[in-house]
Amino acid sequence: MNRAFNRKKDKSWMHTPEALVKHYIAYNAKFLGSTEVDQPKGTEVVKDAVRKLKFQRHIKKSEGQKIPKIELQISIYGVKILDLKTKDVQYNCQLHRMSFCADDKTDKRIFTFICKDSESNKHLCYVFDSEKCAEEITLTIGQAFDLAYKKFLESGGKDVETRKQIGSLQKRIQELETENSELKKQLQGLKEQLRVAHETPAGSISMKAPCTDMFDMVPFSPVSPMVLSPARNSQSPTSSFLRPAETRRDLFGAEPFDPFMCGAAEFSPDIQSKLDEMQRQRWRGSKWD
Repeated sequence: MNRAFNRKKDKSWMHTPEALVKHYIAYNAKFLGSTEVDQPKGTEVVKDAVRKLKFQRHIKKSEGQKIPKIELQISIYGVKILDLKTKDVQYNCQLHRMSFCADDKTDKRIFTFICKDSESNKHLCYVFDSEKCAEEITLTIGQAFDLAYKKFLESGGKDVETRKQIGSLQKRIQELETENSELKKQLQGLKEQLRVAHETPAGSISMKAPCTDMFDMVPFSPVSPMVLSPARNSQSPTSSFLRPAETRRDLFGAEPFDPFMCGAAEFSPDIQSKLDEMQRQRWRGSKWD
């Protein structure tokens, strides 16, 4: 494991071991981005990556995009890159996958490290900009390496496998939390659609449309409304059929035919005469019989 911070070996570490073993050290910086590199280590490798990402950042800056601000959390388990405002974990670089770390000699604000991606197995170079803490951050990562290596020797290599399992579980938890957040948003949207669909406008009155036949006409009912007449002289009330005040009309505006309400005067004279003749013939026949 090539570490450029070995040049500071004569200096004592900046933090207590407990701070990196039980907790983490946090720094704020600007994240220039990450890019794939061909080699897992080397000063020239990171120099090319820094030049590439600086050029891309200048283009984005000319388009009005700002450099994202992040928080670095350094411990013996790795380096986490979080969004400065939301504290969402963007990258979780496990320490045993990191192969190189250095600050830029020509630009004191720039520091980098190379980490092997757990999914693609490609080596990615992460580049950061810190105005005052670039060298200090590099030394802190170096101290985390030193403590992790000592713990590895003490545990006989078992601690590495434990860290791998913990890292995999942390990544799975992050994926499930993201998925859970998306499902909550979809559920909230469905609830809102359901509420709008069942919401009745204020002041509206639902009226049931009358049943009609196949010709879109109101079906004929031979029974007229029955009204009970009040009882007179201790007699039981009598019922009488009354024509409703407003007669329903069909699709063509005509009143429905009611045979119970028709009288003789409602027939035309020729039909009435035929009916009378038929009645007389019937009377004569019954007489001769």
